[in-house]
Parts: sequence; structure tokens; C-alpha cells
Amino acid sequence: MGFWYILMFIIGIVLIITGALKKDVSFSVKIVILLFFLGILIIISSLILLLPGSSDIISELLK
Repeated sequence: MGFWYILMFIIGIVLIITGALKKDVSFSVKIVILLFFLGILIIISSLILLLPGSSDIISELLK
């Protein structure tokens, strides 16, 4: 399972880098903002899932 969490972390970093490197203004700005926040969300969720005891946290949330 840790492999998938690390993969999520890497995807999040790639999305943030992609969002930061785009300099266009217009519709692409909306895409850049979306990629940036999606990358942050994926990184935060993967870091939470990598914590010890994260399965207990998830089971409490899904009760």
C-alpha cells in the first residue's frame, strides 16, 4: 500500500511543478490553479496516509 501513497505523492509534486511552470494568462490560468491545488491536495492526502496508524484514522472517519 505504501507504493500507492508514494505514487500519489509524486503525482502531486508533478502537478504542482506543472502548475508553477505555466505562465500563460487566460483559460490556462484556471487549469494552472486547478493543477496547483489538486497537487497540494494529493500531497497532503498521501502524507496523511503514510503516517503510522492512518488505517485507524480512516476506519474512524468511515464509521
